[in-house]
Amino acid sequence: MEQQFQNEEGNIKRKPKRIRHVKRIVGVVILAAAAVALGGDAAYQIQEQEQAVLTTLGVPKAVTETGLHFKIPLIQKVQKVNTTIQGFPIGYVMGTNETVESEGLMITRDYNFIDVDFFVEYRISDPVKYLYSSSQPEDILKNISQSCIRTVIAAYNVDDVLTTGKNEIQGKIREMIMENIEEQDIGIQLVNITIQDSEPPTQEIMRAFKAVETAKQGKETALNNANKYRNEKMPEAQAQADQIVQDAEAQKQVRINEAQAEVARFNAMYEEYSKNPEVTKKRMFYETMEDVLPDMKIIIDSGDGVQKVLPLDSFVKEEQ
Repeated sequence: MEQQFQNEEGNIKRKPKRIRHVKRIVGVVILAAAAVALGGDAAYQIQEQEQAVLTTLGVPKAVTETGLHFKIPLIQKVQKVNTTIQGFPIGYVMGTNETVESEGLMITRDYNFIDVDFFVEYRISDPVKYLYSSSQPEDILKNISQSCIRTVIAAYNVDDVLTTGKNEIQGKIREMIMENIEEQDIGIQLVNITIQDSEPPTQEIMRAFKAVETAKQGKETALNNANKYRNEKMPEAQAQADQIVQDAEAQKQVRINEAQAEVARFNAMYEEYSKNPEVTKKRMFYETMEDVLPDMKIIIDSGDGVQKVLPLDSFVKEEQ
């Protein structure tokens, strides 16, 4: 049966049945292709030394079993991670062995420069945390490793780093990195860290270091001299201050004692005065006159014709 249709001139024509059949076939082919595509996206394979994270509407879940697995297309997403031991260098470029001074150049406890190369080995222990706890977990591990390396190297002399102390240094660095990684909790586990090479730096760097060290020693010398001068002058100043305080305390006590003596003397005189005022008045007058006129002769006329000369001259002159 043919379908009728109208052309531009207004004439009515019939649509061939064959065209409708072709359209149906094309539709079926498109549906089949979509079904195949969705069906292929519904299955995924996990290989050995590999794990996956299945995310369902934003909620991640680790898939650790190897083999064939299925997921819901367009709803679930799969991200695979490599769980084999991986690694990166510190202090050099892998392949070319080119030195990276910003990473490998360090200072030891005895203030010497040294160029040390390390190789860090790690593996992914938690795929979910590895993918979602941080954007660049390897960079975090590298930064932590560099910080721990410099901290430990700075605690050893240059001879230990170059010769006998390598194993001990590696062990301490490993422990420190593991503690920091555990705190960060980024889904990475440290496997090992080894010293690949250690050697003194170039002569140019040595000269620059010596210049810096000379400046530091000059600074320390100036500080030591200043501290020495301060330590010498401080006891003297403190002794002078203590002496001034002691003198003041002594003067204070002398004044107090003098005042107390005057008070006692006045009280004694007052007591005698209260007993016989006239005699005490005359006595005080005579004593005062003796103090005022020590070299004068005092003649006392009592009014009865008897005169007394004070002080009395000796009747017997001393022989010359």
